[in-house]
Amino acid sequence: MQVMTKRRRQRRGEGHEMIETIRLTAAQAMFRWLSLQMTEEGERFIDGVWAIFGHGNVAGIGEALHGIGKELPTWRGQNEQTMAHAAIAYAKTKRRRRAMAVTSSIGPGSTNMVTAAALAHVNRLPVLFIPGDVFANRRPDPVLQQIEDFDDGTMSVTDCFRPVSRYFDRITRPEHLLTALPRAMQVMTDPANCGPVTLAFCQDVQAEAYDYPVSFFEPKMWRIRRLEPDPRELDDVIVALKASTNPVIVAGGGVLYSSADDDLLAFAKKHNIPIIETQAGKGAIDWQESLNFGSPGVTGTDCGNQIAAKADLILGVGTRFQDFTTGSWAIFANPNRKLVSINLTGYDAAKHGSIPLVCDAKIALSRISLRLGTHRFADPDFAARRAWFAATDRVTAAPEPSSGNILPSDAQVIGGVQRVAGPDTVVMCAAGTMPGALQILWRAAAGGYHMEYGFSCMGYEVAGAFGIKLAAQKKEVVCLVGDGSYMMANSELATAVMMRVPFTIVLTDNRGYGCINRLQQECGGAEFNNMYKDSNIAVQPDIDFVGHAASMGAHAVKVDDIAQLETEIVRARSRDVPTVIVIDTEAETGAGIGGAWWDVAVPEVGSSEKLKKARAHYEANALRQRIN
Repeated sequence: MQVMTKRRRQRRGEGHEMIETIRLTAAQAMFRWLSLQMTEEGERFIDGVWAIFGHGNVAGIGEALHGIGKELPTWRGQNEQTMAHAAIAYAKTKRRRRAMAVTSSIGPGSTNMVTAAALAHVNRLPVLFIPGDVFANRRPDPVLQQIEDFDDGTMSVTDCFRPVSRYFDRITRPEHLLTALPRAMQVMTDPANCGPVTLAFCQDVQAEAYDYPVSFFEPKMWRIRRLEPDPRELDDVIVALKASTNPVIVAGGGVLYSSADDDLLAFAKKHNIPIIETQAGKGAIDWQESLNFGSPGVTGTDCGNQIAAKADLILGVGTRFQDFTTGSWAIFANPNRKLVSINLTGYDAAKHGSIPLVCDAKIALSRISLRLGTHRFADPDFAARRAWFAATDRVTAAPEPSSGNILPSDAQVIGGVQRVAGPDTVVMCAAGTMPGALQILWRAAAGGYHMEYGFSCMGYEVAGAFGIKLAAQKKEVVCLVGDGSYMMANSELATAVMMRVPFTIVLTDNRGYGCINRLQQECGGAEFNNMYKDSNIAVQPDIDFVGHAASMGAHAVKVDDIAQLETEIVRARSRDVPTVIVIDTEAETGAGIGGAWWDVAVPEVGSSEKLKKARAHYEANALRQRIN
């Protein structure tokens, strides 16, 4: 990169001080600065940039990324949304200690990333979005793909990012970077405010030069702070805990982001408190630990939901208490129950009348344990836990040849993957049947579970598996995805092939949206527009998923049964490209066991008896809800 340095005089009171500057385009300055922002471990916080170029970022940003080279590597994606999903999965796997940037052209390239930004926002994950934007000087307006607001001349399509960004800025002058970039890093490294940042970069400004202070480019180390509790809030929590007899811990994603896995287990063992895990928190504690009672709520284990129903104190650790976790606020049935919420944000900590403890999870557990001393609670129902695992053994067992079960269920597919999984296996998913079935049935080793269920975004799976493998190269990554989600977004499979990043996709083909089809019927509706057989189409599709995956360079195979599935998963471990294993499944069963009611509004008026029964069931369960 050809640059010039010079000194300039800057008035300081009565004298002058010589300030050394370097002349760079704004785009060059941005990526040079990002390459020098370090973690406490001495690594770049932004580990690289995903880029699809077009007008709006190819000239300014493209030149700058080419110039910086390996100091901040660039990767080419196939779709703006899915390359952002890969970046998000990377950050989640790195427990928010590292992140990636994603850049796109103006117009549809930018709007393609809005869904990914929303996903990162819901999941509190850091990613830096750098969409191209309009000309700040407005000389060529309107440019190709520019959306014009008839009433607001300052409006741009990138304003779509405002509600799905934790910090948004539009770079309309080169010197804006001097304040915008540090603010962006502060947000992405702030454990309480962490989330996506959008720096919409006007395309003419990217190419404009400015004399930046050389001092701006000195390497900087960013610490992830740990918040201490307010002593008064801690007092309230201790009083509530000591007054309880049947507490339960609800472990959320904050346990992982705080690296409090071991602390949580030690706390639970010392005080004999059972643990139930949310989708984001699953995998913090190994499934074999006797105090791990699985999951709560809509996709909950029977033993976990029984514990939740009896609990007189629910100790949330790093959880948002989302509706799936709480069974739409119907599973915590003890009339005397109290909620305690340990969270980094007051917004989350005070939800639903909780006793808040705004604090880092690791520190909170240590402070509470010290105050509880040797206090231990009564044993939970370990017999219920043993009965639960016996039940899961039955539903995940491979179908008997004589059973008449022509196609395996999703639970049986999970069982097949489970039997060949090792301690380094990470199973992942995002939408459809598999997230609920996996939370209920999968026996996760510590660190062996990755679920995007905050946004439950169809199309995250393939790109997400790719991002996980980039972040954890020694792990075996197994993606379970239905035909519906695979059809939504699969293009980063080609990118993984080109980069030689191997992972395994188990593609379950039930010929439609089986999960929503079941929900539709549970809500009293007719089977309509979810399965191909119930859709307004002339020809039932026969999609060659093997041929499709193979055309992108993946190793692809279709298996006839669970035994073959297990064999192919093992074989995939020796390859340096992704493996896609296709298996036909039935769409009716789902997990087969566990679960709880979910508040999905049923029509109040309708003609069918099925709908009337569903509405009566809905009204009965709604009476059980308690939101404070």
